[in-house]
Amino acid sequence: MIRLGLTGHPLGHSLSPRLHAAALAGHDLVGEYLLYPVKPGDQDGLRALMKRLRGGELNGLNVTIPHKQAVLPLLDECTHQARAIGAVNTLYMKDGILYGHNTDAPGFLADLQRLPLDRSEDRRAIVIGSGGGARAVVAALLQDGWWVTIAAQLMDQAGSLVHQLEVLAGPGALACIPAEAGALRAAREGSRLVVNASPVGMAPNSEASPWPVNLPLPDGAGVYDLVYNPRETLFVRRARESGHPARSGLGMLVEQAALAFACWTGLEPPRAAMFAVAEVGCCDF
Repeated sequence: MIRLGLTGHPLGHSLSPRLHAAALAGHDLVGEYLLYPVKPGDQDGLRALMKRLRGGELNGLNVTIPHKQAVLPLLDECTHQARAIGAVNTLYMKDGILYGHNTDAPGFLADLQRLPLDRSEDRRAIVIGSGGGARAVVAALLQDGWWVTIAAQLMDQAGSLVHQLEVLAGPGALACIPAEAGALRAAREGSRLVVNASPVGMAPNSEASPWPVNLPLPDGAGVYDLVYNPRETLFVRRARESGHPARSGLGMLVEQAALAFACWTGLEPPRAAMFAVAEVGCCDF
C-alpha cells in the first residue's frame, strides 16, 4: 500500500488526488493520495506530518502554498534543485534522511517545450509575480539560459527574489520592475516570452488579466499562464486572439505531479492518463 498526499491550505479544489490516482492505476499499484490541510503558520501541524513521513506511515508528500518554504527547517536535506530555488514541493525518505525536492521548475520547463517559441541566443522573458510560483519559474528560466525581468506588485518581495536567485544568473540576466504599464512597455522590447506567475485571472476573478489591456504584448512573444482555472484565462485568450502562442498552467501541473510520482516510485509516470484526468477535472470547477 503506497500512501501519498498533499499538504497546504486551502486544498479543496486540488486536482492532485485525481492525477496520482491515475498514475497509481497506470501501474496497477495499490495506494492512496489524500489531502492533509495545514493552516498558515501551523508549524506543529507540519511537524506532525514530517513525523509520519519519518515513521513510514506516509511514503511521499507534496507541499503547496503556503508551506513550500515554511517546511524547509523541518527537513534533513534538500536536493540541488530545491536549494537553488529555495522552496520544495515534494518530500520523501531515503536511507533514513528526509529530503525536500522541487519538481515545479522542471515541470514548467517540460511543458514550456510544447509552446512554439523563438529560442535564439537572445532569450528574454518577463515573469509577472514574485511569489512561490514565480520563484520556480524564474529559477527554471535562468538555468535554461534566459534573461529574466520580474514584474511585481510587491517590489520588496521581488528584490528579495532577485537577491536569492541572482547566483543562478550571469551579470545583468535578472532584474525587477513594477508591474505597471510604463515599466512593462520598456521591458517588452526584445522579450520572447511572458509568463504570468501571479494568481491574477484565477477563478472566481477570471475577468482580470495581469497584462495591461491597452499595452500590446511583445512582438512574436509566447505567453504562458500558470493559472489553469479557468482552463483558458483572459490573459491566454487575449494573447491567442492577437496571434501569440499561449498555454495555461495545466500542463505544468501534470508535469510536476508526474515528476513527483517518479521520485516516489522510480517508475515512469503514465502522462497520457494523467493529462486525460486533468482535462476532465479542470472542467469540473
